[in-house]
Amino acid sequence: MDAITPMGERGRAGSGTGDDAAASQTPSVAELVDDFIMFALANGTGGVSPLAVATAWFDWTLHLSAAPGVSSKLAAQASAIAREFWLDCSPFYGSAPETARRSEPLFNKQRRALVKAFDAADHLVDSAASSVPGVSPHHRDLVRFAAHQVLGAWRPENFLFTNPDAVQRTVDEYGGNLLKGWTRLMRDMSEQISPTGRDTEDDGFAVGENLAVTPGSVVYRNDLIELIHYAPTGGGEYAEPILITPAWIMKYYIMDLSPENSLVRYLLEAGFSVFMISWRNPTSEDADLSFDDYRTRGVLSALDAVSSLRPGRPIHTVGYCLGGTLLSIAAAALTRDGDDRIASITLLAAQTDFRDPGPLGLFIDEAQLELLEASMASRGVLDADQMSGAFKLLRPRELVWRRLQQLYLLGEEEAQFDLLAWNADSTRMPRRMHTEYLRRLFLHNDFVQGRFEVDGRPAAISDIRAPIFALGTQKDHVAPWRSVYKINLFADTDVTFALVSGGHNAGIVNPPSRGRGAHQVMTKKDLDHFVGADDWASSAPRIDGSWWPTWIVWLTEHSNEKAPAQTPQRADVASNTLPTTSDLPAAPGAYVFT
Repeated sequence: MDAITPMGERGRAGSGTGDDAAASQTPSVAELVDDFIMFALANGTGGVSPLAVATAWFDWTLHLSAAPGVSSKLAAQASAIAREFWLDCSPFYGSAPETARRSEPLFNKQRRALVKAFDAADHLVDSAASSVPGVSPHHRDLVRFAAHQVLGAWRPENFLFTNPDAVQRTVDEYGGNLLKGWTRLMRDMSEQISPTGRDTEDDGFAVGENLAVTPGSVVYRNDLIELIHYAPTGGGEYAEPILITPAWIMKYYIMDLSPENSLVRYLLEAGFSVFMISWRNPTSEDADLSFDDYRTRGVLSALDAVSSLRPGRPIHTVGYCLGGTLLSIAAAALTRDGDDRIASITLLAAQTDFRDPGPLGLFIDEAQLELLEASMASRGVLDADQMSGAFKLLRPRELVWRRLQQLYLLGEEEAQFDLLAWNADSTRMPRRMHTEYLRRLFLHNDFVQGRFEVDGRPAAISDIRAPIFALGTQKDHVAPWRSVYKINLFADTDVTFALVSGGHNAGIVNPPSRGRGAHQVMTKKDLDHFVGADDWASSAPRIDGSWWPTWIVWLTEHSNEKAPAQTPQRADVASNTLPTTSDLPAAPGAYVFT
């Protein structure tokens, strides 16, 4: 895989020799100025390219100016909203038959009118963005997104005197809520904590104490991963072990939260031997780690380690989010090369086709990637705060504004739970890997287009022969379920697809003991005709409760009889850096703390 030259290194990779080569490696003054400007923009805008937004806005306004009919229609709609708002706010007018409302306080009436006007403005934004002919789809969506961001910041519930809950709380507590909110705001500002971030020092959760506490040992380690083998809980285990590849954008232990929410523990109790990859958090020294390094030193090294401990046994593989995308590519290349160690593939909220990546696609174009590369050029990594800010922009009403209302207007403390603690424990992304991933998959969609090469040859989903269990979540803003569903379109093997209630994280962590949620599941055989996502959703049977038992049944159906359980032991792999004479380090290992 060819490296993609990051910002700050352009003009340095010349082909000359001697003094000419040295000169070609030195950036010109003009390049340094350009890099500095891009770096300043990246840091000043939180990683969101103002050039991308400006280009989209120019595209939209230029086409709007050439469509006077659309302009007049939008102006009429805006005028109607303003007139309705004025009449609703007036003490002498209103929307009869509102007899009961005529005697209510003017403040309540005006606030309701304000909320009504903002809701109408939301619809107007959607209409304005979609009704102008000739605008590129990406620019149309970006204009809509930016307009909603601005409008959302000014919604009535974000301000004290137009938030009825905050007004009532202030009256009930004689302003005590405002004092607590002000104290929290001053603390956050003094500690330079983003108001959309989270202070985890006193949240009552700690890795190795009440998070990631399932007993096990690190059985393999290299410079990128630790492989954890969990201790068996019964007298036997299915012949096929399970290898889990989590996303490295977050820590691995979303699969092993508190004991009652641990998917790992659930698998052990069902009789499976479980191995888990724990990724090392990269630093600036890891800037040149490539996407293929994560495949070879991550997935393949872990697979080799499991094979050394369970020789001759096929392996159930599981990938979550970005880890699932990587697993799909690794599995396609392995099958292409005649390696049949993979017994099955489970993809949890993992995309393989990126044509419709959802809201994240708004941040992926050439202008945005140039800015992103600039922000990574000096650090060598993409910091966690930059990524978390982008994710919060996808759902600002839930993840930003409601939280600020809770903390600063209502004076409440956050509810503490294990998934929230995990979500705050984010990681960094190496510059080269992240650029390659975004360009080759998000931007160019190389994998399903047959252009993604592994070891000099294309790797294709259609090469995979192992059965696939793919899962999407209904409210996923990171990997929309219709995008995840398209594995059915490209795979030439049996695919069981499950659609579960919840979002990208909470939909995955849903143990049966909660008695919550529901899911749909149906299998498409290799030779069955493809069914569109919406048609599938209207016909797939619905099952109340967690998807975990359904998945266990599927795994069991693709497993052989149980064998005696084996306790963790050191993997006999040449690249294993664990000392041979020392005891195995206990789970959760060392890399989770980096």
